[in-house]
Amino acid sequence: MSLAAGLGTATIYALQPAIADVADSLHASLAAVGVALACGPLGYMVGLGLLVPLVDRFPPRRVLSAQVGALAAALLLCALVGDVLVLGATISVIGACSAVGAGLSSVVGRLASPHRRAATLGLLTAGISAGILAGRIVGGWLAEVIGWRGMLMAFAAACAAVAVGLLLVVPGTRGGAERGYLATLKSIPGLLVRNTALRSAATRGALWFFAFCAIWAGLAVALSEPPYSYSAERIGLYAFAGLLGIPATRVAGMFTDRVGARRVILLGLAVAGAATVIVGFALSSAPATLLCLALFDAGLFAAQVANQSTVLAIDPAAPARFNSAYMLVYFVGGSLGTAFGATAVERFGWPATTAFAAAAIVVAAAITLGARGRSVPSTTPEPAEDLFIKSHAMEPPNGFHNR
Repeated sequence: MSLAAGLGTATIYALQPAIADVADSLHASLAAVGVALACGPLGYMVGLGLLVPLVDRFPPRRVLSAQVGALAAALLLCALVGDVLVLGATISVIGACSAVGAGLSSVVGRLASPHRRAATLGLLTAGISAGILAGRIVGGWLAEVIGWRGMLMAFAAACAAVAVGLLLVVPGTRGGAERGYLATLKSIPGLLVRNTALRSAATRGALWFFAFCAIWAGLAVALSEPPYSYSAERIGLYAFAGLLGIPATRVAGMFTDRVGARRVILLGLAVAGAATVIVGFALSSAPATLLCLALFDAGLFAAQVANQSTVLAIDPAAPARFNSAYMLVYFVGGSLGTAFGATAVERFGWPATTAFAAAAIVVAAAITLGARGRSVPSTTPEPAEDLFIKSHAMEPPNGFHNR
């Protein structure tokens, strides 16, 4: 399941290192191709709203296998486009189908033990993190070796194989959703209005995902232009810096189960924010840039695991619609960040782009601080002894309670 989530996520980012090659091939500007790439997260949001709730209504193995199969077909079609507008349309379809990771997260949130929900989610998120890295690294390498069109065909073949594998490994147990499919879709916007915890989690998540996408999309543009003029393969290698984010997701999941989500979120944002500020002035130094990117990814991935675990805990029997609402807002931030990062570097420069990203992280941290424990609930049940003490807290004192 982690592999499938990672591969689906990788398809959104595979073209980023080759943005200059795609622009040359289609005779388009870097800004136009950057906007086309931003259609991936937009399509992802469509998939979140329309496809993720299906895993609580129908056997997940069938839903997710069909979704990845459609992803393979969309990648093959994208490899054949000859116009930037068609490129944006096909990338939208790829984005919608690549929401398989969110569907798998909903399955994990429903089936995992409450005491290990965040840790199990961390394992799946590690796969997604690896997919983000592999998308850029493998995408950049394959684009250099066989061209960006051949690279998309290779990803299509991998998705076709994984679609078959999902039929064998994904549980077929349906969720406890009582609403009809259309009623579930209509209820998603209302969840954000009525549920304070969901609204706070989605808002801060969107802010740091804006920062994440702005940094990585802007980095590809900054390194492809003078004075660097790096190749797509070399730009893709910068994604190796994010390897630290993979173990960070697992560690964050374990600590979230132990100390609560709020502390993990704040620590992750502090690390990512500091790294964002420094990388704005360190691009000329490859070692310093790689270190900052490693800490940046690790901090935000850790915050994401802790944040999403609180969303999945709201309704453990049928978490898909809450996860859909959360991820929809989350990827609004990502879409804006991708479009912003790809154009801001050309217009304002790399330091200004990182300053905007750092500001978004600071606002996310302020929301978390302001929420206190109210909007960042614990993801594990309280010990029986604590429940006993609370249940007697309002009773008249006597010798036992005074003890």
